[in-house]
Amino acid sequence: MSFDIWQQGWCQAAEKCESPNFGPRPPGAVIDLLVVHSISLPPGEFANGAVQQLFTNQLDWDAHPYFQSIRNLEVSTHFFIERTGKLWQFVSCDQRAWHAGVSSYRGRSNCNDDAIGIELEGLEGNTFEAAQYDSLAQLCLALGQHYPIAHIAGHEHIAPGRKKDPGSGFDWVLLKKIVAWPHQFFPEM
Repeated sequence: MSFDIWQQGWCQAAEKCESPNFGPRPPGAVIDLLVVHSISLPPGEFANGAVQQLFTNQLDWDAHPYFQSIRNLEVSTHFFIERTGKLWQFVSCDQRAWHAGVSSYRGRSNCNDDAIGIELEGLEGNTFEAAQYDSLAQLCLALGQHYPIAHIAGHEHIAPGRKKDPGSGFDWVLLKKIVAWPHQFFPEM
């Protein structure tokens, strides 16, 4: 399936699962940053649909004790990549998803304004699957052809001290090699 087919900010290679948690980007916003995150719900459990439920405000807060700690959280991301490499999209890239929170990168605050959020199914600090790197690389390249992407960073880089994902298990060197973007696109390693 081609990652290069877009329609109003939606990647046609992704499974569409619309989130109500988004808003317009501010006037003049330049979509030039990709932010890589990691998520699993509950932590360390995969392929149970809970992440999709969280991003669409359908998570049963009583289904697991951990969910009480995030009760009523309204968040979203543009993309979610499962361990198998399957790609989901929740918000049009032309819109502002709610993934970064309080953040700052390359001299700009509020990274949600000009970033595209990409969540990888995983636990911060742990490793990710080859299929996820393949999907992530294809997505990055497709986004780079459709938007003026000039930076890619982890949540840990845009919210240091507050966030630690994707963490030490994420292979930035591998991603850099696969996408073959200039060194300055990536965080200091």
